[in-house]
Amino acid sequence: ELGWISKVHVNRPAVVRHAEQIKKWRTVKGNWQAAWLLKAVTCIDLTTLSGDDTPSNVHRLCFKAKHPIREDLLKAMDMHEKGITVGAVCVYPARVTDAVNALKAAGCNIPVASVAAGFPSGQTPLETKLAEIKLAVEYGAREIDIVISRSLVLTGQWERLYEEIRQCREACGKAHMKTILATGELGSLANVYKASMIAMMAGSDFIKTSTGKEVENATFPVGIVMMRAIREFYWQTGNKVGFKPAGGIRTAKEAITWLMLVKEELGVEWLTPELFRLGASSLLEDIEKQIFYHVTGSYALQHDLAMA
Repeated sequence: ELGWISKVHVNRPAVVRHAEQIKKWRTVKGNWQAAWLLKAVTCIDLTTLSGDDTPSNVHRLCFKAKHPIREDLLKAMDMHEKGITVGAVCVYPARVTDAVNALKAAGCNIPVASVAAGFPSGQTPLETKLAEIKLAVEYGAREIDIVISRSLVLTGQWERLYEEIRQCREACGKAHMKTILATGELGSLANVYKASMIAMMAGSDFIKTSTGKEVENATFPVGIVMMRAIREFYWQTGNKVGFKPAGGIRTAKEAITWLMLVKEELGVEWLTPELFRLGASSLLEDIEKQIFYHVTGSYALQHDLAMA
């Protein structure tokens, strides 16, 4: 539906102004803050995407995924029997088997997500991207985070972009597909909106802001534009597509602000792990510190909380 995106215009000053207002929103306090933080935990894709990843640190990450908050802290809030875990564990394809085995040994059903399709640059041939996706699914990944070819956006090759994403969707099979737009490298907010629409038309289950490897990652202006694309797509088709901001989200306050923005733009039905994820590697540590303070009234020392 190229006619749908051909006349897109994004009022950048209005978007930026709204984003500045978001930063000034008053945050919630007390029990309300604790509740929002626990909701954020259930939506985290706990991630390790380092060149020095090993089976041991993936196992450690998986254990933290099952026990994201200390048991005694959850008991103090009467939340210890609610089955609070993170939304998924995200790793490179080569580490998928390690993650699947670790989670199976831990007796939990947390899905393993794998980045693929030439992550993070997208500068690999389509055949290689499709092969990587199929291998990740074969290894046991239930979610695939693909990355688009930014050059197709920057040169306006929308039909080719659609076909590439469609083939990636086909290669994913039953696995959920999250499409990373790498918004910091798309040149304009209008391109962000168009790429969002193309990704959804091609069958993406989620659209995601960034790889976390770009200079500019998840920002509120691109979040607003992507969420409004999701909303329009839902109005036009009846299909709900998920949203995932990723990269640079490190504090509990930022996590709550993203949750509030999703609630404002898309509604409470999007505030579930099925339709909203936070891509993060260090965010959980700050959330657990804030919950520790909420329960005990004192700040956690370095040895009080296990590392993710």
